Amino acid sequence: MDRSPRPRPHDSTAGRLAALAALLADETRASFCLALLDGRAWTAGELARYAGVAPSTASEHLGRLVAGGLLAEERQGRHRYVRLAGERAAHLVEELASQAMPGEPEAPRSLRAASVGSALARGRTCYDHLAGRLGIRITEAMTVRGLLRQDAGFALTEAGLEWFDALGIPLDRSGRRPLVRGCLDWTERRPHLAGAAGAALCAHVLEAGWCERFGSGRAVRVTSAGVVALSEALGLDPASLAPPGPAD
Repeated sequence: MDRSPRPRPHDSTAGRLAALAALLADETRASFCLALLDGRAWTAGELARYAGVAPSTASEHLGRLVAGGLLAEERQGRHRYVRLAGERAAHLVEELASQAMPGEPEAPRSLRAASVGSALARGRTCYDHLAGRLGIRITEAMTVRGLLRQDAGFALTEAGLEWFDALGIPLDRSGRRPLVRGCLDWTERRPHLAGAAGAALCAHVLEAGWCERFGSGRAVRVTSAGVVALSEALGLDPASLAPPGPAD
């Protein structure tokens, strides 16, 4: 009797997974996706300069990412903009970035790289929510104060819902997006708050002037007003939130 393994029929899911992995198996395309984690739309020229490639090369790579569903394209007049296709795409890129980070951080190759890396580690946006040490501190403070549960996945408590309401932060519960979920932080290796609530909180701290973007736009820092507001709202130590001095 022939006991040799029979060939399996083509697995379409495996094929799609392989195609998706191939999209990020190129350093230029991966760098585009990481840049777009700031949640904004970029032009092809901006991404080309960011990655240090020719515009024609950038256009070819962006076409593949759009066709593969990781990026979405918008056109305004003669200008072509691209952004991450949505939260799922952003979550995938962030999760893979966290897996790709070595156990020990690599030494920066230049002073500028060290400054950028330090700023992103302190505080940044991950698509449309807060990440880095700032995002972790806020998430942990919400958990300690009983606003957020992490024992069986992420969930807002009744006190947490009331907290958002008291701050005047509306929560969208009508869409398919989860209200809250944990997103593994690739610099801190711990989960920060994502989902609709994480996006709403991030939008609020930026609109209220509690935080501001700087540098490339993905890094964020707490303003003087934000130090006071976040200390009052979450009991955070003002020293841990204070904007970095000139030496940083």
